[in-house]
Amino acid sequence: MTKRFMTTGLSRRSVLAAALGGIAVPALATRPATAALAVGTAESYVPIAVGAGGGPAGSDRVHVLKVGPDTAHTVLVLVPGMFGAANDFRLLARDLVAQVPGVQVWAFDRREESLADRTGFTTTDPAAYYLDGHYRSLDPATSAFAGHWGLARTLCDLRAVVLAAAGGGRRRVVLGGHSWGATTAMAYAAWDFDGSPGYDQLSALVLMDGGVRGAFAGNGEPVEDSPEQVRERLAAIDGGAVFDLSLSAVGLGSRAESTQIWYQLAGWYAHRDPDGPSVLQPRMPDALRPPVPVTNAALLGVLVDSGFGWPNDISVHSGHLAVSGDVRGWVDTGITPISRVATAYAGGPEPAVWEWYWPARLSVDLDVADAYTDTDLTRSLGLRLFHSGGLDVPLFVFQTSYAQGTIESAAREVVASSRIPYAAYETDNGMNHLDPLFAAPERNTLTTSLPSFITGLR
Repeated sequence: MTKRFMTTGLSRRSVLAAALGGIAVPALATRPATAALAVGTAESYVPIAVGAGGGPAGSDRVHVLKVGPDTAHTVLVLVPGMFGAANDFRLLARDLVAQVPGVQVWAFDRREESLADRTGFTTTDPAAYYLDGHYRSLDPATSAFAGHWGLARTLCDLRAVVLAAAGGGRRRVVLGGHSWGATTAMAYAAWDFDGSPGYDQLSALVLMDGGVRGAFAGNGEPVEDSPEQVRERLAAIDGGAVFDLSLSAVGLGSRAESTQIWYQLAGWYAHRDPDGPSVLQPRMPDALRPPVPVTNAALLGVLVDSGFGWPNDISVHSGHLAVSGDVRGWVDTGITPISRVATAYAGGPEPAVWEWYWPARLSVDLDVADAYTDTDLTRSLGLRLFHSGGLDVPLFVFQTSYAQGTIESAAREVVASSRIPYAAYETDNGMNHLDPLFAAPERNTLTTSLPSFITGLR
């Protein structure tokens, strides 16, 4: 979902108080409607067996969310970003399938998704199941296997998905991703699979607000890829810090999965009873709890809307709290209606939007892969980035305001140093990092620009 959570210096409590005092997020300019949601689109969530990874029973598989007809001649395989999961792409996939005949979208869920206990979302009271501690939680001290789940493991798993999507050569495969998922897609293209480059199986690449070669430099957070930093990070993993805890900065708990659970709960209640009094509000930490009663939908808005001080990488432009009422509701004024966020975040319970247990080793490898070339450091980590210079498939690049223009500039550097025949670039600085995933289709620049690239592939 996000490359890495960025903390903010704003007091969350003061931001909430200001918003409730009547400061509203201004409405954004509308765009003409150009697409409609697909009605009755075929969807399935299916497992694909992959190699053994040393994890618990049931973890030697990945899943894909398939949206669109199985008869499609083009499959767009999408990889979610950091802490992201397949349901990141369900709404976008529906919108793309509605516009592009002959396309099916496969949203990739890494093997880590098998580690989450989502059974509580099949009950009538998921808040009690999770917040009262009844769910199965992984202890890092007994999860040493995750210390080996890095980029090499992810790309071997992704290869199984790409080959399945190709159907023995009957379909062409376009590989893409969002944020660090875009980085993953680029690494796949340059990867050496037993002497063959990853791009040999692909017809094109699609980068959504991510990439390599300094793509994230504009967000002000340097890549931690010096040999000294890598040694320190690997030592921490060997010492038991096998899961990335970046999301604990949100303030919803200190465990690897705490924030993800809260966000899925917020989506679950907002989806099922948007106008009812918030079930979660009484149980929220003081710093994040709105000081007046709000609805389930409004609480989700408080957790995702940029107007409440959240960093660009975990927020959308949705709207604001109602300025009056015994229980404050949510008012949509932005490009991303809160109902669409709720639909995605609620899950089914699977697939979900959030990955609970992100391996710290994968974070290390993706930082190092940013150089996008074969070096002593990449080889020491087993990163087989041998074929970046030979990359010869078309490229689509979409950037929001998130990285202040470096998504595109980095992609142009890749094009200049490879054999990419042509590239298409699109920018919407009115979007935050997550808006392209959930925005209303008629107001989503990604939804309106990507179809022409796909249909124009030659």
